[in-house]
Amino acid sequence: MRAVPQADVLIVGAGPVGMALALALKEAGLDIVLADARPRDAVVQDPRVLALAHGSQLTLQRLGVWQDLPATPIETIHISQQGGLGRSLLHAADYDIPALGYVLSAGALAAALRQAIDAAGIRVMDETEVSHLAPGAEDVIASLSGPAPAATTLSARLAACAEGSMRADDPGVVEHDYRQHALIAQVDATGGHRRTAFERFTADGPVALLPHGEGYALVHVVPPDRADALLALDDAHYLAEVQGRLGGRLRLTAVRDRLRYPLLLRYRRNPVGRRTVWLGNAAQTLHPVAGQGFNLALRDVWALATTLIECGGDPGATATLAAYADSRSLDRFGAIRFTDTLVRLFSNDSAPLRHARGAGLLTLDLCPPLRHFVARRMMFGARAWP
Repeated sequence: MRAVPQADVLIVGAGPVGMALALALKEAGLDIVLADARPRDAVVQDPRVLALAHGSQLTLQRLGVWQDLPATPIETIHISQQGGLGRSLLHAADYDIPALGYVLSAGALAAALRQAIDAAGIRVMDETEVSHLAPGAEDVIASLSGPAPAATTLSARLAACAEGSMRADDPGVVEHDYRQHALIAQVDATGGHRRTAFERFTADGPVALLPHGEGYALVHVVPPDRADALLALDDAHYLAEVQGRLGGRLRLTAVRDRLRYPLLLRYRRNPVGRRTVWLGNAAQTLHPVAGQGFNLALRDVWALATTLIECGGDPGATATLAAYADSRSLDRFGAIRFTDTLVRLFSNDSAPLRHARGAGLLTLDLCPPLRHFVARRMMFGARAWP
């Protein structure tokens, strides 16, 4: 069995999370290798839309990929609930920043990251699946497979799993099925988006409109059977359904590119193991409410790179990985609880809860310190990380 020379860090998954980690480590003096089961161009064709918090924009700026990204800024966020009083507005101008966040396609971000990876000379093994990881005392042995792998195994001092699913039967994984599906699409509205995002809570689940290009990216959360019925509608009737959820705040005119996916909360209790660390969806999968998933992943990436650089020496050392996990515990579990609590509180149509939510939104709008706390948390995470 042939083996390639030992690498310091093997990053499993050459999507945005994995490539961001590689770029964050490019000056660390480590031999870094990425492996991805997909062809090179697959990840840049990802149609999903990402909502990037202000803190994530700063991270991408540090990585040198922000300048030419086709991102649409969010200057205002309008939060409300259907069938109840109360609403709140968050404005970027209140925090002396150009935007609360930005919206762009995952494919566009991946393309910019891959260009930077190639420019940095970081090795990527495309169409190479990591089928097994065997951690040992000194290294982790990765089993490789693909159409024509350069080797059948690779030895690394640290394996960073940046993509991949978590097994529900894994005792280290917590899972909760929200019994909701997200319908995603692109929609147009009269007068354009004016750089305003809408988060509308309904009894079925939240409806979010994120300014993207000239129109909006729609995320419409509903129960699975309701998703079946809505997908069976033609565009005109589906648009009318969404319009009914939103009320008269804006007038939708067109919809296209409708897709769906199920929503789960799934996370690892401990994001590190023996010479292994899990990031992004390999560490936690969150509900899209408040758009925290990818932003949390980028904070994890930056913290891991910082820890490896500051600790130096063996990147897979137990003490180093423990220091990383400890540094991320507050923000990570804070984001998980924050997102889960929002879903449970706002996906319920009981009258007392509806009135309490309305009072809460009104209080948020009238109390600048509380509004500032929520905005900072959405921008920077539980530690208000700048």
